Amino acid sequence: MTDCYIYDHVRTPRGRGKKDGSLHEVTALELGATVLRSIRDRNDIDTGLIDDVVFGCVDPVGEAGGDITRAAVLSAGYNESVAGIQITRFCAAGLDATNYAAAQVMAGMHELTIGGGVEGMSRLGIFSSGGAWPIDPSIALPSYFVPQGVSADLISTKYGFSRADCDALAVQSQKRAKIAWDAGYFKNSIAPVTDINGLTILDHDEHMRPETTVEQLGGLKPSFVQAGEMGGFDAVATQRYPEIETIHHIHHAGNSSGIVDGAAAILMGTEAIGKKIGLKPRARIRAFANIGTEPCIMLTGPSIVSEKVLKKANMKASDIDLWEINEAFASVVLHAVEQLKISHDIVNVNGGGIAMGHPLGATGAMLVGTVLDELERRDLKTALITLCIGAGMGTATIIERV
Repeated sequence: MTDCYIYDHVRTPRGRGKKDGSLHEVTALELGATVLRSIRDRNDIDTGLIDDVVFGCVDPVGEAGGDITRAAVLSAGYNESVAGIQITRFCAAGLDATNYAAAQVMAGMHELTIGGGVEGMSRLGIFSSGGAWPIDPSIALPSYFVPQGVSADLISTKYGFSRADCDALAVQSQKRAKIAWDAGYFKNSIAPVTDINGLTILDHDEHMRPETTVEQLGGLKPSFVQAGEMGGFDAVATQRYPEIETIHHIHHAGNSSGIVDGAAAILMGTEAIGKKIGLKPRARIRAFANIGTEPCIMLTGPSIVSEKVLKKANMKASDIDLWEINEAFASVVLHAVEQLKISHDIVNVNGGGIAMGHPLGATGAMLVGTVLDELERRDLKTALITLCIGAGMGTATIIERV
């Protein structure tokens, strides 16, 4: 198998996924093209050498529909020989796109690829592409479908995570993100979004609320009571988990990931192509894995798939220097940390989706770049990136500095 190396990565800042968000007037096409232009220009790449671009996009409909990746390739001014494909595995789409692009290199079929993702959530709306699982009784009933927020509350109830636990993790995410931004940890990887005149629209993550306190979060009402109690989904969940008498709803906007717009791109290839174009590899894709998990509780995949990918890499959890566990909901991270028996001190050290937001199709690729920069800053060796996924799945990737 051919080694696949990461040569560079960029991302846009994350814009609030609402009509008053700074990136609302920017299409997913332009977000994707922005990171592709940036990764080309900062590395002075002849794009005719790039074999394929793989982007995650969870809601590829309307203006983001068709094959948004190929459209972004053309919009960015790449050579017309560069192919593009869009994939989705819900929240892990950006990480899977990175893995798919890397796999083409590892298989010896391609020399230079780009993985990444894009999501314009303020323009299309979350879950605008629909799907059979929530609405078709033939699959919803036997798989005990419940909305993700109810699943997050089911995790906290089943594993004993309190509202205070989840709110404390949320505040920690905000504080870590602010420290990272203030210290300039992200500055070398951000591709500012500009208008047609070259004027900057956004150059920072605007979802952050660093002044947030546990006391403030304590005043927010749980978000999923209505769906759980009045919508009947609590009954579905307790039918699947009869040992639970009552689900305690503790997640709200402050301890769940933010809805945001954004895009990311990661340049990868063989050692030979790097030498040919004069680029130095920064890390190697050591292993990646996917797994399915019980779909009702849905969001427990990170710990299970991490164990799977560690086994593939002949490693233990203690061999990983830094972890990125996507902060879809606070209980997801708390559960993974507990199951893997790892320290919070090495998990999401620069904040995560609760503070900065979760641009579904792009998040996984953003996490790879974030943790690579941090490995270099701390002079550490290995990192594991993982995300929970709708319908009960998990994706994980291990990278190793070279």
